[in-house]
Amino acid sequence: MKRIRNFSLSAQGGIPKPRPSGPKHDPSEEYVEGLSAKPVWDLASEDAKTLFPWSSELEKKSHIIIKEYNKKLEKEREMRKEGLFSQDSIWQNKVMGEGWSALRLMRLGVWNTKNCQQFPETYALLSSLDIPFAVRGVCFAKQMPGSGVAEHSDGRNFILTAHLGLKVPQDCWIKVAEQKKTWEEGKIIIVDTSFKHSTGNPSDSERHVLIIDFWHPELTAPERAGLEFIYDLRNKFETGKVPVRKTRSVKQKEPQPFLGWWKTLTA
Repeated sequence: MKRIRNFSLSAQGGIPKPRPSGPKHDPSEEYVEGLSAKPVWDLASEDAKTLFPWSSELEKKSHIIIKEYNKKLEKEREMRKEGLFSQDSIWQNKVMGEGWSALRLMRLGVWNTKNCQQFPETYALLSSLDIPFAVRGVCFAKQMPGSGVAEHSDGRNFILTAHLGLKVPQDCWIKVAEQKKTWEEGKIIIVDTSFKHSTGNPSDSERHVLIIDFWHPELTAPERAGLEFIYDLRNKFETGKVPVRKTRSVKQKEPQPFLGWWKTLTA
C-alpha cells in the first residue's frame, strides 16, 4: 500500500507534483506512481486480453446496448421530459461545452437506479461483465452537431476510460495527446484522460457513445480498495454525511485541494 500512502501525500501537496510522462500528459496531485501512461491503449495488442478481458465480450454484445439505446432515442421528447440527459457543473460546462450532455447510469461509483431502470438490458450486460468500475462513472454521452469538447485533462492517472460507439456520424473524432481517433459503432476505444484530450463533431447529426470509467489494470486489489475507501469518505464528507469538527485555530492554514477534508475531520 506504499503507493496509496504516497498518493495521500501527493494529494495533500506533501510531495512534489508528478512529472508528465510525455507530451500533453497533465496528471494532477491525485496521482498513483508507477502506472503505465499511454494516451490510447491498443486493444489489438497481445496483452489486451489480459489487461481488459471484458472488452471483447462487451464489443460482441454491443448490439444489445445499441438496440435498447436507439429505441429510447426514438422517444427523444420523452427523454427530454424525463430530464435524463443533463450537463454538469458550471466549471465542467465551460470545458465540455454546451453541446455535450450525459445520461448517467453510475455516478461516483453508485448506480443510478432510476436511469438504470430505463435501460435494463444495458445495466444487466454491464453488471454481468467483470468490469473494474472506478469511482467516477458510467454514462451515455451526447455531442450535438457542430460542437466539441475543449482540450483538458481529468488529472487522475489511475482511472482509464472506455468509449463504446453507439451512434457515430462520419468525421467525429477524439484527440488524446497527439493521437487522433474516430469512434466506430460497436467498437471500444480506451483512453487515459490524464493526458490532455478534446473531441469534435463537425457533422450535422448527434454523436452518441457509452463512457465507462474503470481502474487502471496495474493497480492491485488492495490499492483499488484503498482508493475506493478514500473517495467514498470524501463523497460522504462533501454531501454532509460525515460530521465535521471545528478547526482549533482561526490561524490554521487553508487545507490543500484534495485531502484538506481529511485535515478538517481530524483537526
